[in-house]
Amino acid sequence: MTVSKFFLALAATTALTFPALAADPIKVGLSGPYTGGSSSMGVSMRDGVKLAVDEINKAGGVNGSMIQLIERDDEAKNEIGVQIAQELINKEKVVATLGFINTGVGQAAQRFYQEAEIPVINNVATGSILTRQWPDQKTNYVFRTAANDTIQSAMIAEEAVKRQGFKKPAILADSTNYGQLGREDLTNALSKLDIKPVAVEKFNIGDTDMTSQVLKAKEAGADVILTYAIGPELAQIANSMAKLGWKVPLVGSWTLSMASYIDTSGPNGDGAMMPQTFIEMPTTPKRKAFIDAYHKAYGGDRMPSPVSAAQGYDSAYLLAAAIKQAKSTDGRKIRAALEDLQEKIEGVVTVYDHPYTATDHEAISANIPVFGLVKNGRVVPAHPEDVAGDKALRVKPKS
Repeated sequence: MTVSKFFLALAATTALTFPALAADPIKVGLSGPYTGGSSSMGVSMRDGVKLAVDEINKAGGVNGSMIQLIERDDEAKNEIGVQIAQELINKEKVVATLGFINTGVGQAAQRFYQEAEIPVINNVATGSILTRQWPDQKTNYVFRTAANDTIQSAMIAEEAVKRQGFKKPAILADSTNYGQLGREDLTNALSKLDIKPVAVEKFNIGDTDMTSQVLKAKEAGADVILTYAIGPELAQIANSMAKLGWKVPLVGSWTLSMASYIDTSGPNGDGAMMPQTFIEMPTTPKRKAFIDAYHKAYGGDRMPSPVSAAQGYDSAYLLAAAIKQAKSTDGRKIRAALEDLQEKIEGVVTVYDHPYTATDHEAISANIPVFGLVKNGRVVPAHPEDVAGDKALRVKPKS
């Protein structure tokens, strides 16, 4: 046997003996706060994403490749979020990132994805500005699967003023970008109803006593407190009201559904109302399957933040569909696919049918969220008629 024939035979034998090398994984960033006061949102989001990616990979992955999640804990700190974004882009070479729980972190960090032309799907952060930070640029790489604060603030104002009949709201908001941008959105929403808040109070992350702010709202004659803040501090509002022996309704952004609010406020937290894209109830077969799979994988009988888990889960499927359609991991092609997604995705929150366009990167429209109510340590529908029958599954109107 000649040398050339020997190597040809060896190559043929090797091909028969060893399986073909697996395709390179598709690296996707997963960024959020897994420790600290925002961790119930971050962990739930992460678990929802991981659940979806496990399902996708078990079904064969995307275009023959497995999705590999690169997890990073941003601790809800802007500067850490910036460092993580640069690491994921430059070192890990991710094709996209899922996450951003906190509006401030998103504002600070997502500009690096914009510059690198890599898509990022905000699956929890709700600051209205996040998907329109660069109105002068032809393309936008920031998408969202959460109900933005323009939607939520309008819902809060409508619920408090029109549905409940309150006329003297007080606004209590934290000092973060999220709290202050939300306060501004809420003030604008109230003004459209010819209502001006009787008090507007601010507090800091980590504050454990809201007696001063609550007392000022009480002395101003407030008949309802409207909030924009994160769970642990929201609980201190409810606890301070109980301390003062003063009880008025608490209506605020979706974060009143967090376990850190419900568990820290205890019985004082009952009755709080908030917009929700997902309430942990098996109102559709998809939701039941998701709830069962989540608790099988992670235990417990209540998700720390059901909204975060569901939106995280859905964001992974939307990204996977875009990569599949693009037949590429090039960021520009993935963005273009997201903006003209051909596959209809049955998600937990809704059914996504062309959820995005080149000028609309918001998957959630104003008709999708409903009001939740804290009752005996869980979130239930505030108005059961809003989720009855065909209202259980709400979809974005086609443009």
